[in-house]
Amino acid sequence: MRHSLLVSALAGAFLMCAGDSAFARDKGSPPAQGAFDATDCKACHETSVTKMEQTKHGGLAESCATCHDRDKSLAHSKDRADGKETPGPSVKSLTANQINATCLGCHENGNQANWAGGQHDRKAVSCTNCHSIHSFKSVKAQLKTVTDMETCSTCHKTQRAQANRNSHHPLREGKMGCSSCHNPHDGSRPKMLQAESTNEVCYKCHAEKRGPFLFEHAPVREDCTSCHAPHGSNHKRLLAQKLPNLCWNCHLTGSGHFGSGDNLSTELGARIAPPGAPSGYPTANSRFIEKSCKNCHMNLHGSNSPSGAYFVR
Repeated sequence: MRHSLLVSALAGAFLMCAGDSAFARDKGSPPAQGAFDATDCKACHETSVTKMEQTKHGGLAESCATCHDRDKSLAHSKDRADGKETPGPSVKSLTANQINATCLGCHENGNQANWAGGQHDRKAVSCTNCHSIHSFKSVKAQLKTVTDMETCSTCHKTQRAQANRNSHHPLREGKMGCSSCHNPHDGSRPKMLQAESTNEVCYKCHAEKRGPFLFEHAPVREDCTSCHAPHGSNHKRLLAQKLPNLCWNCHLTGSGHFGSGDNLSTELGARIAPPGAPSGYPTANSRFIEKSCKNCHMNLHGSNSPSGAYFVR
């Protein structure tokens, strides 16, 4: 009985104190977050708000004021109703860091976790350079363009030109995008790749080239871009150079294939040799015209054949 009375007294005192504190807060200082109704914005900005309402942003508790300055939003809405030309809280006047800080307030995890210090962050690229909240055109990610390739191409014009070459990944066909290999929000990896190395990215689709092999080709293990141009090439299979020129970069001497040939072959060889080529550059009769190293060395990515030391099978 005595224990029950003590508990009741303590509970009553706690509620009284809590009530006093709540009362003091209500009367002494207004709440930090006042009421905000996005329909006030829609009266004037119907197109922008209607488009936003179709996204997750439209479901936020405070909607417009979550991203736009709250005080300026309230003042702008009130003054406009009173006929005053008070400027709205546009993000266009903010710096890239201010815009990014606003977005990272919610999008601080996942792909954006390593945004800080990345190449785009260092070059003052803002979220709104690529994304649009009110007038996006893509199905995913609210991009300013229909595809991520178009968005990336606004800055990366060299890569756009390479993608228009004869041999290319199916970006133009819409079967993949820049984000298939790159993570534009992650600055922790080289080239903002989706994996720790170029090869790991390539192996996601070209798993048969991963190995391990009984006989391995060193450039293949080191970096796929030693031989391939990933953004596009005018040579078959995204090769950085035409065969056999590509192979000659490493195997110019010591292979035993390059004979001087007759006088005609020597003359033709001098014509195809690039400026500054070393003496003994392969001549026309040494597999340059209508032939290539792959005629014999078929498994250049690696071989598991006991007799495949030279990748001939």
